[in-house]
Amino acid sequence: MLATVLATACQRPAPRPAPSTPPPPSAGPSGPRAPADFVDLAAVDRSVRTDIRYATAHNFVGRPITGYPEPLCLLTRRAAEALHRVQAAALAQGRSLKVYDCYRPQRAVDEFVAWAKLPGEQGMKAEFYPDEPKGRLFADGYIGAPTAHSRGSTLDLTLVPAPTPDQPAYTPGQPLVACTAPAGRRFPDNSVDMGTGFDCFDPRAHTADPRVTGAARDNRELLKRLMTAQGFENYPREWWHYRYVDEPYPDTYFDFPVARSSLR
Repeated sequence: MLATVLATACQRPAPRPAPSTPPPPSAGPSGPRAPADFVDLAAVDRSVRTDIRYATAHNFVGRPITGYPEPLCLLTRRAAEALHRVQAAALAQGRSLKVYDCYRPQRAVDEFVAWAKLPGEQGMKAEFYPDEPKGRLFADGYIGAPTAHSRGSTLDLTLVPAPTPDQPAYTPGQPLVACTAPAGRRFPDNSVDMGTGFDCFDPRAHTADPRVTGAARDNRELLKRLMTAQGFENYPREWWHYRYVDEPYPDTYFDFPVARSSLR
């Protein structure tokens, strides 16, 4: 029962039917492959920045996640082409998109579920859920499964200045700063100020949280306007989470790895 309630932030925009069985996949050298209409975002728009956190140790688990052998943004072509239009509008306003996560395989969701069952494994708490007990992450809606990410038309993203400054690399074991700290103190992400860091399990990450004001509020609203204009819908509990409404696989959850070899 727990496995149907958990997974990771970005999981619970609205109740969905139970996962359907994906179409029979063809097998590649590393396992199942994606349907033919999945693409690498870079093949559609190379100007969108990427910071695929689950392919690294800089995430709320603290290690690279199963199913992310390559730091790629894979999406259905329909969602990728809509995002290309968002990027064109963002660049016209001196901003660029940066994606943190796109398609997420079911095996990664399963790893988040397993992590959730380990109360002692909290090495990244100080950054990602500083004020939230790990045991409350499920009940408070920060973690859940299945996830729309596994359907291939949902992504996590932010805005960065254009041109985009370099971002210091994350070093495992470095001192952590709360994702709710002021922008100048938390991890030096090259994003514009959004009021919290990415994957911040805190009410201040809610898109319309009234405590987020000034430039951070303006930046959240700009991202929402840009995304909504091209058919994306925000999950109100996470300023970074958007789903393409006209998604081609609304009830199918895939499990091919995030890798070029998964594409046809």
